[in-house]
Amino acid sequence: MLNNADEKRVPVPPFTLESAIKKVRLAEDGWNSRDAERVSFAYSLNTTWRNRTEFVSNREEAKSFLSRKWNKEVEYRLIKELWAFNENRISVRYAYEWHDDSGNWFRSYGNENWEFDHNGLMTNRYACINDMPIKESERKFHWPLGRRPDDHPELSELGL
Repeated sequence: MLNNADEKRVPVPPFTLESAIKKVRLAEDGWNSRDAERVSFAYSLNTTWRNRTEFVSNREEAKSFLSRKWNKEVEYRLIKELWAFNENRISVRYAYEWHDDSGNWFRSYGNENWEFDHNGLMTNRYACINDMPIKESERKFHWPLGRRPDDHPELSELGL
């Protein structure tokens, strides 16, 4: 049977303010890469998710979910912001912009609650997300695809 006892994703719990902020930024960077294989390694082998109406119950399902997501959500750009944390849990709020295959733009707003094992792998992810249609001219996330530049405003600075 597979296990992830030797896998580690720093920072690991217990979280401090500094390490929680770092964990959030690493998650944002990973998702902005849109590399489902690489991103899936941040999750435990038996990770469980609730994402909209979809439920994920292991790392392989998470990888498949992410592949489908980024095939549908074209030009995906995400900003995550720490909301709260404790020893092994982090709560974030986020927004991301994307368009569908017909060129319709959206800004998706959400909150996620994360729980981590002692090696820093995410064991539980609960997401609530709402999509808001926007005009292309209303976009606020204009950096080149990939990692958000360090000098790009955070959600709070953008009034989101």
